[in-house]
Amino acid sequence: MESQISRRTLLAGVISGFAANLFGSLNSARAAIKSNVILGRPTDTSIAISVMSTTAGSGYIEYGTTGKSFPSKSNTLKFLANSPAVFEIKNLKPNQKYYYRFISKDSNDKSFASGKTAYFRTERATGASFSFSLHGDTHPERVGKMFNSDLYYVTMGNVAAQANDFHILMGDDFSIDPIIGKNQATKENVEKIYRTHRDWLGVIGATTPVFLVNGNHEQAAQYLLDGTTTNPAILAGNARNKFYPQPAPDDFYSGDNLEVPGIGKLRDYYAWTWGDAQFITLDPYWHSKYAVDNVAGVSNDENSTNKKAGSGSQKTSDLWKVGIGDEQYSWLKKTLEESRSKYIFVFTHHVMGTGRGAVEVSTNYEWGGKDPKGLTTFQEQRPNWELPIHDLLVKHKVSILFQGHDHIFVTQERDGLIYQSMPNPADDTFSMFNDSAYKSGVKAPNSGHVKVNVNGEAAKVEYFLAARANDSSRKNMTLAHSYAVKPREF
Repeated sequence: MESQISRRTLLAGVISGFAANLFGSLNSARAAIKSNVILGRPTDTSIAISVMSTTAGSGYIEYGTTGKSFPSKSNTLKFLANSPAVFEIKNLKPNQKYYYRFISKDSNDKSFASGKTAYFRTERATGASFSFSLHGDTHPERVGKMFNSDLYYVTMGNVAAQANDFHILMGDDFSIDPIIGKNQATKENVEKIYRTHRDWLGVIGATTPVFLVNGNHEQAAQYLLDGTTTNPAILAGNARNKFYPQPAPDDFYSGDNLEVPGIGKLRDYYAWTWGDAQFITLDPYWHSKYAVDNVAGVSNDENSTNKKAGSGSQKTSDLWKVGIGDEQYSWLKKTLEESRSKYIFVFTHHVMGTGRGAVEVSTNYEWGGKDPKGLTTFQEQRPNWELPIHDLLVKHKVSILFQGHDHIFVTQERDGLIYQSMPNPADDTFSMFNDSAYKSGVKAPNSGHVKVNVNGEAAKVEYFLAARANDSSRKNMTLAHSYAVKPREF
């Protein structure tokens, strides 16, 4: 299926939409300050609006429900160049579409100017239809092998055109491994990686809140903690929370209450409800004393020799020693037990945090309960857990488990639980990486994004391909695969 929008029109729309988000609009006096907007942590009555300007200045948000008048406004905040100011907009109405604009001036101006009008939504009511979108590992550091900037802009333009309620990134979007390997993991360099990614996400960020899932290449991981505030884990954790407003536990979100010195709340795993759906993200990396996948700054081939890179523990061959931890498991179990939503969606970078495949490895270790010899050693290895994670998800009739890591679109099923592996959004080789690891399921090549339409009758999953004007082998917005899941039965 091809979108009615031509590739040329779409690419022009992407560029103009991005420019509008980045530069704002004109008023009679002058252009608004150059800014990039990322929405985050929406609730039933609030939202965070992160605005990053290319110059120092001050500004505020004005908003309303019609798009013609903006009767409410936030506090005025001062900001530095290339450093986000976060406006917390509260006391909103549930299930409501709001229009807003950024009113700003730089430090040399006397008067304020208005930016482009954008919009967001508060939590949908039970029974209301909505859609969300997501994509797998971006890997901007892998130019020519797995990433093309122009293609990523096209994918983000496709997402923006669908007007989804929010968008989820599945991890390995902010890899700091290359700079760790070069001993260049400074605060400035780590922040540059997180800040630069806002250029692409800015295409959707002013209208579509962004949620992040932690991946192995972010190296936001417990095993790297060494008591200093300059180790890569601290730098990555702080950069993530600085440039992307992610949820911490409150009246709307539940999640990780752990506070790490030098960071505070990690905001790494969290859950929320939206309309008829329960959303749950998981993270093994901040909760393992050993490297779950690759050791920081060391390639996977080098990791096979158990080589140590800088601070932190070596990679362990015993994967019972890594995982989500007792506290996260208890939270997951409680969240599943209390959910009355028609659909439950779980998001994690990989079912094991490492390895390849989905269903193929879902019987292993804490996820499936068996060791490599096929022996069920779950009870002695996880004495405080009721069931392996897979069995717990099946018991509570989770609808779909989304994972990244493998750089391929694959739909599989085990015990009624769908395992959905996610495509890369900007791989211009259009590969099917790690194809051999998947012994079953429907497969499709990179690149593109997934959209999920949720209503009371079904949740429909659609994978849309992305293509530039010069990609003659494919057409932009081709529907590569789709399927639907029914509501849970209680």
